[in-house]
Amino acid sequence: MKHIIAPSILSADFANLQRDTEMINMSEADWFHVDVMDGVFVHNISFGFPVLKAVKKYAKKPLDVHLMIVNPEKYIQEFASEGADIITVHYEACTHLHRVVQMIKAVGCKACVALNPHTPVSLLKDILVDLDMVLIMSVNPGFGGQQFIPQSLNKIVELRKMANEINSNLLIEVDGGVSSSNIGSLIKAGANAFVAGNAIYAASNPTDMIATMKNIDITSNQI
Repeated sequence: MKHIIAPSILSADFANLQRDTEMINMSEADWFHVDVMDGVFVHNISFGFPVLKAVKKYAKKPLDVHLMIVNPEKYIQEFASEGADIITVHYEACTHLHRVVQMIKAVGCKACVALNPHTPVSLLKDILVDLDMVLIMSVNPGFGGQQFIPQSLNKIVELRKMANEINSNLLIEVDGGVSSSNIGSLIKAGANAFVAGNAIYAASNPTDMIATMKNIDITSNQI
């Protein structure tokens, strides 16, 4: 399966959100990545249901909703109702992770668990079979424009090895510092879905950058 590109609308121009949504529709991107931050789990506040609803109105591709919030179980049903296709919760935010994953599946969404840079992938061993995707945070969550943490590459390799034994269909998504210069190495390590914000929206031609990342030559890329 060809890897997935999910532009993060956190880096979009909010004064022209419909325009930027249509750009993603017309591009080779696969998903919209929607970062929801509450100012508690992370030191930033992004947006909630009104913006998600606005994007859903025009989006023609799945919404990959990343909840960087405490008590995500309180909002699973509402995010699904407002258009989420994939719901990501953080391992660090869920005391009863298995229960939350089952809640996500019960509302008809794909279930993903995110790991912060300090959290080892081994902690997901007993729940990996229930997941559709794992999101490796390759920066500390909360802000865009950070530099990729090199140790994330080893986590991807370890997670792919574990997935091959437990859940071979697992998607591994990477979020943070992903660019055309390192995506090839990340694919080689075992990742197959990529969130990109500044790398896309700050490019002189975002559509061309998406195409570059989608059609990367993995034989010529280094971290």
